[in-house]
Amino acid sequence: MSSIDTIRSQPVPRRISLRGDWIYPVATVACTLLLWEGVCRMAAVPPWLLPAPWQIAVAGFAVPMAMWFEHLQATLRVVLMGFGLALVISFPLAIAITVSPVFRRCIYPLLVIVQSTPVVAVAPILVVTLGATELPRVVITAMITFFPLVVGISTGLAQTPSELIELSRSLGAPIANQYRHIRLPFALPYIFSAIRVSITLAVIGAVVAEFVAAEKGIGYFIRSSTSFFKIPQAFAALLVLVASSLFLFQAVNLVQRFLFPRSLPAGSGQS
Repeated sequence: MSSIDTIRSQPVPRRISLRGDWIYPVATVACTLLLWEGVCRMAAVPPWLLPAPWQIAVAGFAVPMAMWFEHLQATLRVVLMGFGLALVISFPLAIAITVSPVFRRCIYPLLVIVQSTPVVAVAPILVVTLGATELPRVVITAMITFFPLVVGISTGLAQTPSELIELSRSLGAPIANQYRHIRLPFALPYIFSAIRVSITLAVIGAVVAEFVAAEKGIGYFIRSSTSFFKIPQAFAALLVLVASSLFLFQAVNLVQRFLFPRSLPAGSGQS
């Protein structure tokens, strides 16, 4: 085999494909923004109806950074507290569902009812019963977040090979060690998948809660901006929310990559 054939037979480095993975979405977003800007300019769309990307950028930079930081900090605080509360509730519920089939049949209808209840309808009731404080916002965020966590964690725990469970029982392993050393490692891919879905839902829950009752936060900022017909400013706040969701999503990916690399799917290209 010649040297040229040897070079051709070597696998293409992963960094080339990663570069391509970045180019396509960036190019798509850039083309979308250019098209959006062109349509708004040619059709003379008023900014109160649909602002152009350039008008959104100008309105966003016109807001002081200290104000952005104050509102973003308030929203992220509710997001993380609500997500943490949902995570604390979801783990014991998922374990109990896996351990006891009777408990699973009893609790699943209640979980479905809670998930099927519109959060927008429940939010004003919680504000009245719990007070116009941070507590109802955290509870609303946890309500919209915990169902995917319970389903994902319980599904992952149930996917453990039955022969390993039987082997641990034959060796007299306690239930706690069975979950710690066997079920949880097998459930990690499902757990992180549920966390990725839930962390973005937590942002939605926090914003919905801020629409109902809040004195600061990105949701409150959007509501106050639209009430004064500052639509470009509201769009800028929406972009901040999208960036926050993407940041939290990527943070979960980084935690999985560096702390639990064995839970990554095969062929993901992660070391």
